[in-house]
Amino acid sequence: MDSENKPTSQGSSVGSLLSTVMHEISSLVRNEAELAKTEISEKTHQAMAGIASIAIAGAVLLGGFLTLLAAAVFLLNEILPPDTTPWLSALIVGGVVTVIGIIMLKAGQKKLQARSLMPTRTMSSLHSDKAVAQKHQHNLKEELK
Repeated sequence: MDSENKPTSQGSSVGSLLSTVMHEISSLVRNEAELAKTEISEKTHQAMAGIASIAIAGAVLLGGFLTLLAAAVFLLNEILPPDTTPWLSALIVGGVVTVIGIIMLKAGQKKLQARSLMPTRTMSSLHSDKAVAQKHQHNLKEELK
């Protein structure tokens, strides 16, 4: 009779263990989904900031290009006149504006690099969860032996 109670005791222990594991897995999946959702939202905002920086840099570059064109027009209209100040001033201003635009463009591109948009916290958490799940699976197999 005592041997008949032993499998029942093990059965309820295994059932309780399986119930706990299923509850933990369910909770883990919910938490991982929430983490992924939060991180994707953060990365979307980061991408939007990068796109805005590139758009602003494009506008600044356009201004620089137009200023350089104005300098070229002054140069062509004046073809080495004694007073070269107007075109030289426009050329210097256009060059400075263009350099600023290039710096802004590079900063925006850096924000959009694939590595910086990767959901690294979620991936790290998933790797940790995988290791924990494998450990629990191994422990469960050992208990069932």
